[in-house]
Amino acid sequence: MKAVVLDGYTLNPGDLLWNELHDIVELTVYDRTDSCDILSRIGDAEIIITNKTIISSDIIEKAPNIKYIGVLATGYNVVDIEAAKKRSIPVTNVPQYSTASVAQLVFALILEICHHVGNHSRAVINGQWTKAKDFCFWNYPLIELSGKTLGIIGFGNIGQNVSKIALSFGMNVLVHNRTIKKDFENENLKFVSLETLYQNADIISLHIPLTDETKNIINKQSLRKMKDGVIIINTSRGGLIVENDLYEALETEKVYAAAVDVVTEEPIREDNPLLKAKNVFITPHIAWAPKEARIRLMNTAIMNINAFLNKKYTNVVNNVK
Repeated sequence: MKAVVLDGYTLNPGDLLWNELHDIVELTVYDRTDSCDILSRIGDAEIIITNKTIISSDIIEKAPNIKYIGVLATGYNVVDIEAAKKRSIPVTNVPQYSTASVAQLVFALILEICHHVGNHSRAVINGQWTKAKDFCFWNYPLIELSGKTLGIIGFGNIGQNVSKIALSFGMNVLVHNRTIKKDFENENLKFVSLETLYQNADIISLHIPLTDETKNIINKQSLRKMKDGVIIINTSRGGLIVENDLYEALETEKVYAAAVDVVTEEPIREDNPLLKAKNVFITPHIAWAPKEARIRLMNTAIMNINAFLNKKYTNVVNNVK
């Protein structure tokens, strides 16, 4: 079967191999694909592999040879799955490959806010310690996590991993989730209402998908309910936050600090208000990207295609069998 990868660069900028995929299909790989080139690049391919390139109903309609669409990510909103279902085209995703990596970045961001490691290192290299009158100095408040309360909104695999790390730091954990998972509750981890979480959390970390229900969940109204000096972490989806509202909360110091790995429009626009906010940390959507996670992603994507070729479908998100 002919297969095309429409935007393979972020998964594989050169440190991985497509060999295993070459072994099972007739493969063409493009680093990136502009919207105007999608149809021509699909051509007569039967297997379409995409990360962020949008496969709309129009594309599906105009590419009659498509028999399978594989998404190189957990989220699959780039594909019109209903249009694919109407044509009995299975759409697959890659779940759970980045759980450990995302949880790790959550705490990298929290610890950077707590210690400003990068800034202190640069200060030393620039001679500030050499010139200091005392044996030590610090340019920012330093924060100890033990005894603080972490609020986790969303308790899937990533939220659960984040809670384990938080507990190992001696933190208390409050969780808001659609379902209460009693097996996880203990004296240091409680499931609570969103209102209770807002009122009591020192740090809030978002781990929910972007849906009509969750869009803009962090806004002026919800920010007012939070503790003064709260810290907000978002490694999930940019659209969960009204960025101008967060900017204002940072400027007034209602929010002490925020760290985001995602924004509403990516790459980030020059006019995004968070670029000018006080005490904000922004990383370029890298939580998923350690090599180990990308290897898992690649391996699962190949497994999904192998399963399709052998009519034993896995990770199908639109109920086509």
